[in-house]
Amino acid sequence: MNEASWRRLEFDKVKEAMISFTVSPAGRQLAGRHEPSAKQRQVEAWLQETEEAALLLGSGASIPLSAMDGIDPFLALLGKGRIYNEQEMEQLSVWLTSVVQMKKYMYSKRDIAPTIASYAESMYDCPVLREELNRCIRYGLITDQASADLAYIRRHIYASEDKIHKKMEHALNKYRSSLQEPVISKRRDRFVIAVKRELRKQVPGTVWDESASGQTLFIEPLDVADLQVELQQWKAEEERERTVILARLSELAESFSSELFRNVEAMASFDFITARAKLSRFYDGKKIRLSEQPVIRLVSARHPLLGHASIPLHVELGYNWKQLIITGPNTGGKTVTLKTIGLFVLMVQSGLLVPADEGSEIGVFHQVIADVGDGQSLEQSLSTFSSHITVLKEMLQAAGPRSLLLLDELAAGTDPSEGIALSIALLEQLLKRGALAAATTHFNEIKAFAARTAGCQNGKMAFDAETLKPLYRLEMGEAGDSHAFAIARRFGLPEEVLLRAEELLEKKDRNASESFEKSTPKQSNHSGERKSTQYAATEGAGSNKNASGNPEEVTVKASAKPFVKGDAVWIYPINRMGVVYRPADERGNVIVQVQGQKLTFNHKRMKLYIPKTKLYPDEQYDLDIVFESKENRKARKLMSRKHVDGLAIVTPEEDIY
Repeated sequence: MNEASWRRLEFDKVKEAMISFTVSPAGRQLAGRHEPSAKQRQVEAWLQETEEAALLLGSGASIPLSAMDGIDPFLALLGKGRIYNEQEMEQLSVWLTSVVQMKKYMYSKRDIAPTIASYAESMYDCPVLREELNRCIRYGLITDQASADLAYIRRHIYASEDKIHKKMEHALNKYRSSLQEPVISKRRDRFVIAVKRELRKQVPGTVWDESASGQTLFIEPLDVADLQVELQQWKAEEERERTVILARLSELAESFSSELFRNVEAMASFDFITARAKLSRFYDGKKIRLSEQPVIRLVSARHPLLGHASIPLHVELGYNWKQLIITGPNTGGKTVTLKTIGLFVLMVQSGLLVPADEGSEIGVFHQVIADVGDGQSLEQSLSTFSSHITVLKEMLQAAGPRSLLLLDELAAGTDPSEGIALSIALLEQLLKRGALAAATTHFNEIKAFAARTAGCQNGKMAFDAETLKPLYRLEMGEAGDSHAFAIARRFGLPEEVLLRAEELLEKKDRNASESFEKSTPKQSNHSGERKSTQYAATEGAGSNKNASGNPEEVTVKASAKPFVKGDAVWIYPINRMGVVYRPADERGNVIVQVQGQKLTFNHKRMKLYIPKTKLYPDEQYDLDIVFESKENRKARKLMSRKHVDGLAIVTPEEDIY
């Protein structure tokens, strides 16, 4: 897979959104490492998990995910002889309780989500460890029930503190006149009273601290000193017993290390699966059919980063055609269409549900490469054209039946004539290798290539000529116009500039037409009519023969255009391009192939678009590849070798306009 293309298709933004829905560090780590898979079974499993999690969320149930606070560092030190403190042990206890809740929850939801519910069976709530932690630690402190020795020590601590309090209260009354204030406080873990500095000698005892101003001294009265020493001894005993208890609990936790690690993996998986489901629900995603073939069919697909503001996209690729050439105005949505196709493939192969309607279908691709954006780079010294060439080289290396290649603005960044030739050669090569390709362009020659080539299809982004606004809707089967002048008017370009541009364009078209007619050889017969053997009906078209068996020359009026088989022509009645299948007859009627159909038009209703010599420079090029169906070509080849009963070549009837 091509990570640079992922960024061009904005898959990284989708991935960041997915990561943001995780609640635990381990879940975020799984989401961060996640990448689209090219394995059919893996993708199917991921989609099943995401769909089940989405159903759980849709049922209104709150999945008891754990944030696993402190668990990662806890497990990182497990087995290294560390004695954990009370807070770490309490975090472990809370997490084990969440494991219990997850197991109970998934067991209750096994009918809705059988696949992911089964994952909870691998979790072990460690009842012995959990019960011991609950008995020994509460609210981040070791309880008196943790051990008999601890309970005995603490009873003596409580008794000592009680005796000290009584002595201190007696000292407050005894030295009342010398006190700054009649309160008992603690300094350096010793009970003291606040005495005025100038009356220090009236209160015998040890000074443990003084105020910031120095006017108050904190003194431990002499008659409680022995009790304070006794209390400190008991507290030292308590600390030793605390260490013993924590060491015992730490050792017990280490004995369940494999179970704890397995629980973390399972909880992280639940977190990651739920994050995929949350993201899919956020985009209003649905599980679409995963095909075993490398095909794409999107029904009412919306770009996930545009949401409901986007216009639903309907597009097919890989069924009746391998290549889709998208044309239309700038700002019309061509690039968004490419990105939507590529992003949906990456999302599906990542196990995400996508915002598309029923009937949508996507296959699994081994390579998804996109050439979107100009790709200029000062650091790498890449111009727009050289960056395109770099990506095109990658495409040719990766091209195959399981490759999806997306090309934005074919023939851009260089001389148009050279860019067009290079683009058509590239499309031909990709077609030979069976790769799926979708491309955008403004050039008529590339539109014509798609119209005449089997396995290619034109598509246009709809444009409202009245409001001069793009409709952001893909219409299959037709090539679109760029509407540059209309868009320029919409954005306020001066009318003087636009009128001059239209004048120059008309002049260019007129000069091109005149130049072609001058270069066409003419012959005159006795009646003054032009005559050309180019218009003779071919043998495959049922040519007329005279008595001697030689083909008769068909006379055409002087007004007829010199179309030959293979010319690309523009047909005014249907406002579409076609390819000449049979030249004009004596009435000037020409048979033209349009989108696989043979139609008849009078030569006056069409104009030359691209001559055959430019479309097929090789004089030996077999035009039957363009006009004949694959089945008829096979049948004709078989008939040339032997007789086959029941074998026939079916030619559809021609419609006359």
